[in-house]
Amino acid sequence: MKRLLFILPLLVFAGVAIYFGFGLTRDPSKIPSALIDKPIPEFALPEIAGTGKPALTSAGLKGEVALVNVFASWCAPCRIEHPIFMRLARGNAVPIYGISYKDKAEDSAKWLRDLGNPYKAIGWDFDGRTAIDWGVYGVPETFVVDKTGTIKFKHVGPITPDALNNHILPLIEELKRAP
Repeated sequence: MKRLLFILPLLVFAGVAIYFGFGLTRDPSKIPSALIDKPIPEFALPEIAGTGKPALTSAGLKGEVALVNVFASWCAPCRIEHPIFMRLARGNAVPIYGISYKDKAEDSAKWLRDLGNPYKAIGWDFDGRTAIDWGVYGVPETFVVDKTGTIKFKHVGPITPDALNNHILPLIEELKRAP
């Protein structure tokens, strides 16, 4: 009996160590989303004054394949991916919509004035409620939405040229060809 009491904590520790060891080998940008192949959540976010762009609503995301980018002015990785969105917007490859996450409206407006504004419409999610409905864990996160308003892909972290060229743009082209 004493031997069992000695071995049991070791077995529990070994099990926990294996569990966490496996978890550390997983890619954090591949967090599964329960919303893939589900309709986008219903929402209506206010516009951000000074951006020259309209407010963002769920109804405004239907009818075309689009990217929805959740960003914030205080987010360093958002600054890294922003030039990619600017290039996409200049090339009219896909409409890009923005959700400003838990940011001051004036900070988001200044950030977009300084770096450029690639978004067709922007919603101000001041309390993060809409982002929660989208299943956002943090910023940046980007979603591909099809013509019917269904979420088809979620990218966690900053968009890289590799992710854009090998995953996102091919999916967008495929979705554009779909009836």
